[in-house]
Amino acid sequence: MSETPDDERLEELREQKLQELQDQAQGQGDAETQQAAQEQAERQQEAMLKQHLTDGARQRLNAVEMSKPDFAAKVKQQVTALARSGRVNGRIDEDQMKELLRELQPDQKSFDIRRR
Repeated sequence: MSETPDDERLEELREQKLQELQDQAQGQGDAETQQAAQEQAERQQEAMLKQHLTDGARQRLNAVEMSKPDFAAKVKQQVTALARSGRVNGRIDEDQMKELLRELQPDQKSFDIRRR
């Protein structure tokens, strides 16, 4: 039996759709893999912070995180980088955390308004 042009076209469309579905399924797998890697990195960072921060320093960092989450993430990355490079001696206490927060805090712009 010979296939008609319509049958051939229908078969081509089926193959295209099957390929699209396979690509989409693989894309979801990649997203899941990336999410799992992100979660693993977060767990490792939290473990490093618990190891190198005292309770007071962690509380201060958590307080900063409540008001400025982006800044707290930057501080966490900095502490983790310091710990990995071996530049942290012992544990970071609350006073050292205050100093680190001051150093990493972006420069404040102040505006002086003078009336004439």
